[in-house]
Amino acid sequence: MDLMDFNQATAQRASEAIRPCVDIDRWVDIVVDSRPYETVEELLATAHRAAAPFEGHEIDAALSHHPRIGEKAAGHTAEAGLSRGEQAGLTVDAGITARLAAANAAYENRFNRVFLIRAAGRSSAEILAEIDRRMENTPEREAQEVATQLREIALLRLRGLLSPT
Repeated sequence: MDLMDFNQATAQRASEAIRPCVDIDRWVDIVVDSRPYETVEELLATAHRAAAPFEGHEIDAALSHHPRIGEKAAGHTAEAGLSRGEQAGLTVDAGITARLAAANAAYENRFNRVFLIRAAGRSSAEILAEIDRRMENTPEREAQEVATQLREIALLRLRGLLSPT
């Protein structure tokens, strides 16, 4: 879908198109209701403002759709396909898989949520280093980092969806 199609789509179709970017009703509604957009950058600025900040309950709901880092998203939904694509660049040999699994478990035990990071453009080593670093965060600081990562993922997905190829 390009920007012109997005601007001209029904609200329902536009919502369905961008919901895989981040499944947060308030964000989807603001982005769709603010149409039409002159440029993708204008749309992204609106999306960024709508995501700053995401509320705790919104983050929790959105995280329910995210697989653990290093694991392939199951299913045939658009969101699962986006997640698989974002993690496709990760080198996950048996050693990395075991380290990611242990790091994910430790993180989930500490923060009671799945570890979320924008995987696109990052190596497995960078992601492991980030898990280690973020394990030192307070719960409040980590909640802020999760919100930032969720925003980055949403905006990256939205740009990919609506930018000309």
